[in-house]
Amino acid sequence: MRIPKRPVSFCLSLFSPEFPRPLDSRISFYSGFHYKTPHFSFAKPKQIHSTGVNQLHMSYMVDKGQKAVLGDKRLSSEPMESSDGVQEPCIWSSPEGGKDEAELGKQIFCNRSLNMRNIIAVGFDMDYTLAQYKPETFEKLAYKGTIEKLVSNLGYPEELLGWTFNWKYMVRGLVVDKKRGNILKMDRHKYVKVAYHGFRELTKEEKVGSYGNTLIRDAFDEPDYALIDTLFSLAEAYLFAQLVDFMDKNPGRVPAKVDYARMYKDVRSAVDMCHRDGTLKQMVAKDPIKYINEDKSIVPLLRMLRDSRRATFLVTNSLWDYTNIVMNFLCESRTLDACNFDWLQYFDVVITGSAKPGFFHEESNANLFEVEPESGKLINTDNGTPMAQVGNTSPSITLKKQNECCRVFQVLYVGDHIYGDILRSKKILGWRTMLVVPELETEVKLLWELRDSRKALQLMRSDRDHIEDQIHRLRWSLDFEDLNADQKQEKSALVEDLELQRDQVRIKHQQTQRGCHQKFHKVWGQLMKTGYQNSRFAHQVERFACLYTSQVSNLSLYSPNKYYRPGEDFMPHEFNILPM
Repeated sequence: MRIPKRPVSFCLSLFSPEFPRPLDSRISFYSGFHYKTPHFSFAKPKQIHSTGVNQLHMSYMVDKGQKAVLGDKRLSSEPMESSDGVQEPCIWSSPEGGKDEAELGKQIFCNRSLNMRNIIAVGFDMDYTLAQYKPETFEKLAYKGTIEKLVSNLGYPEELLGWTFNWKYMVRGLVVDKKRGNILKMDRHKYVKVAYHGFRELTKEEKVGSYGNTLIRDAFDEPDYALIDTLFSLAEAYLFAQLVDFMDKNPGRVPAKVDYARMYKDVRSAVDMCHRDGTLKQMVAKDPIKYINEDKSIVPLLRMLRDSRRATFLVTNSLWDYTNIVMNFLCESRTLDACNFDWLQYFDVVITGSAKPGFFHEESNANLFEVEPESGKLINTDNGTPMAQVGNTSPSITLKKQNECCRVFQVLYVGDHIYGDILRSKKILGWRTMLVVPELETEVKLLWELRDSRKALQLMRSDRDHIEDQIHRLRWSLDFEDLNADQKQEKSALVEDLELQRDQVRIKHQQTQRGCHQKFHKVWGQLMKTGYQNSRFAHQVERFACLYTSQVSNLSLYSPNKYYRPGEDFMPHEFNILPM
């Protein structure tokens, strides 16, 4: 399994009307899903769909400079006949199903209007999108493997092997300051609000000294900083914090000439070694249920999308062998010993080893090699000879012509750095996007539970502003108005009383705010907030994700033809005028 340094944070892509659509029941995909020279196409409907009832019934015309035009037959949300001939209602339309307003954590939230009637293809990433990994087991496995590589390959002391991993400590949206050994949380304006050196919280003076004195705000980007914006990155961030503490307390115990920046580079190298040597893949393959959450809603979701006459596809950075294991587990509840390819019936196209985000660049000109599912070999190599996967020494395999309902491709990509999907697909291709944020379910429920405390915080903040306005008015009067001694004494006494009230409100406000902060996370607080400002992570979600939700299967709770509309934007001058 190849897991990128900064893999899929959005996790789900929805194609806009500008995406090439099926023409006369045929699908042609272009280079990296772009509009140029076609790398592969499907001429037979049976190569696209598993059953006749799921075939696309649309025609369209596409021009790069024009919008797509739908043919005569429109998308429908009517219950469709399943592959076994039994007509079943979709989850969203069944009497016991659909979106329950009380289940806030499973709602889909909208940043930009998105009419699903205009969406003709829905694409999914696999890792941490369709497959939600268990951090208490999967991240622990990655953590232990990384430490073993640090000790055995990079010369770190053996006592690291006794360290343990707290999988609840780190959160997404943090930034690693490689040079200083700090881990930061900042707001959308890039002001650092929470900062730790290892596990020691920095004082306000230290934060200002390092991050608050420059006239030009630091970009907080590579090469001096690293973004912890995926769930894959939490274990390495925690290990880096441990190593910072260890080096500070044990000078000379780490390899010679290693500073904080080199130490972070070593951690990254060790993580990459774990993924390259197959350590993680083999462990997950042996016992998927130990590392991946079961989700019985994924298959009904995929069926619903296909029944509503959408094309579906999978684009993942994982290679074919691992993808087949994970998708078998998700769709068929099978383990390694009983793998087959039934799950392919739910997709029109599967792309493995895609090396996103480079996959989204037209200039990358990625080469596509067809995978022979039974052997995992690549079929259409330069000389037409099947090429075995790395580590497969089988001398010969008979290629079969089965599973033509879905053809599987693997991308050959040359590069040294892989980023996530949302930003690139949005900026480069203009795709519509949906970000999967698993932490959101707990976050939203806590927001609901703390709604009274948050209202109280707003009132305390307003009271404090009102008291300070009175103090400013009285002080101005004392400084600039012609007052007699009695008037000055009276107003001075009022100032003292008001200052006492202000301090009491301020202390109560700080205590209440800290209490709310720690309800979400004792160290880093609310994922989407830093104080009263949106966090940097929230700002990125707002900018690049059309929709966001806690699980990909939440799509099954809504009509496939739903028109998602965002809430109204409010300027500060509107809050106290318009009803909320």
